[in-house]
Amino acid sequence: MNTKVVAQLSKLFRARFPYIYITTWEEDRAISLLKQICTSTKLVKIPRDVYIWTQTNGFSINGQQIEGTNSADKAIDFINDVNKNAVFIMCDFHVYFGVKGRQVDYNVVRHLRDIIPDLKTSNFRKNVIFLASELLIPDTMQKEITILDFPLPTLAEIKAKFDRMISQNSQIDTSQLDDEGKEKLCKAALGLTSQEVENAFALAMVNDGKISIEDLNTIISEKMQVIKKTGILEFINTEIKIDDIGGLENLKNWLKKRNNSWSESAKKYCLPAPKGVLITGVPGCGKSLTAKAMSAAWQLPLLKLDFGKIFSGIVGSSEENMRKAIKTAEAVAPSILWVDEIEKSLSGINSNGDSGTSSRIFGTFLTWMQEKTAPVFVIATANNISSLPPELLRKGRFDEIFFVDLPTFRERQEIFKLHLKKRLKNQQVSAQIQVNDELCKKLASLTEGFVGAEIEQVVVGALYEAFFNKRALTYDDLTTTIKNTVPLSVTQKEQILALRQWANVRAVSATKKDDMANYSQTPEKEQDVNSSRGGRALDV
Repeated sequence: MNTKVVAQLSKLFRARFPYIYITTWEEDRAISLLKQICTSTKLVKIPRDVYIWTQTNGFSINGQQIEGTNSADKAIDFINDVNKNAVFIMCDFHVYFGVKGRQVDYNVVRHLRDIIPDLKTSNFRKNVIFLASELLIPDTMQKEITILDFPLPTLAEIKAKFDRMISQNSQIDTSQLDDEGKEKLCKAALGLTSQEVENAFALAMVNDGKISIEDLNTIISEKMQVIKKTGILEFINTEIKIDDIGGLENLKNWLKKRNNSWSESAKKYCLPAPKGVLITGVPGCGKSLTAKAMSAAWQLPLLKLDFGKIFSGIVGSSEENMRKAIKTAEAVAPSILWVDEIEKSLSGINSNGDSGTSSRIFGTFLTWMQEKTAPVFVIATANNISSLPPELLRKGRFDEIFFVDLPTFRERQEIFKLHLKKRLKNQQVSAQIQVNDELCKKLASLTEGFVGAEIEQVVVGALYEAFFNKRALTYDDLTTTIKNTVPLSVTQKEQILALRQWANVRAVSATKKDDMANYSQTPEKEQDVNSSRGGRALDV
């Protein structure tokens, strides 16, 4: 039982608030809680009977229907005529307040307003609860209705449900689940309704007759359903590991140190959940890959926020979409919210072409980033950092800003090794080439100024050459593809230099200090673009 909600509802009942509007998908859970409050003399002082109304059955009490109360007007008359202390729960009564495709029923609204004096001053304590899955209040009732959000199950409630399900199914093997694993499973279920939590745990149990930390994906897949239904956020399912990223050791170490910072053990150190990180730098150097790898490393759902889906032609709907996206991200927390190429998403905030919609949405997003308490880690990537507004970059929005530069000599070796091992799994294809440090050093020395994506395409292009000639991959295939590639460091030389100049004092290098000191270990003369590295050389 959520003590905060219980205390608030109890005070509203005792203060004789006439109309209370509770938004929730969990009708049964809300009704059960309301009944507990209404029967407790400790909470409400004077106990109340609980009447439940639906359009199909009218009012009922203790399972007994009251005839002739199906219509809205008859129901309101019944509330007014009841001479006892009571709480009236009106399920889905908001349809009379003007849902989509239906106009506001002003006769019903007027009828509700007419009985307010009796609700406030009669000798009997009476409160009316509107219970609905969405918030919809007619303008004329805004001053009369008190809104209350009904929270999803807390961690304690989820743990209690988990323990109850385990005790009821004693045949389920729990030998491989320790206390830490149980906490991770239950925390993964945060953001689900009570029924969804039960479904997720039940599915995990029946999969193989046991439950362990390996069932974490089953819980997360249930969260996918919540995310898909919004139509705004995209759930990114990835199996990329943090070790699949070549180089960027500074950035990877920073992320590893903050893993599990939302767990119970982190509370002993009074650690706040990390807010987020902004990764900027040269295109194709692993920024988006890092976001995907974080999800697997932290075992958290990765949600991609597409600002294009936020904007809508209907007045006010864009702002509502932004609030819905934020609410969904918080509902499935702990989670990772990924905004890819954020500079393009926010490109219109200084224009007046949309009557300020972009600015309002951006303001909502900024305020949430600053004030959020839910463990939602925001990871934003940007190629053109100069186009980002300064208020986004100040401390408090992100914990750190990392700059990803062109791969160093050592990083290029790692990238080549990763992609060659990933693709050379067939012995016939790899018969004439051996992936070792010597080969990777040779290839790294030939690819100064290449970004990670270009190195991957070198391997792919060489394999296409071998495939076309129906033979094994050779060293010459790789070197020929390298010679035929014009790297981004040549075509975008001026932009990269400008980006480095910005990052020198404003961002931390994603590359380790040792790697930066040995950027070029090649016999060839360095290109001008490689003459200085961007980002402060810190080891974090």
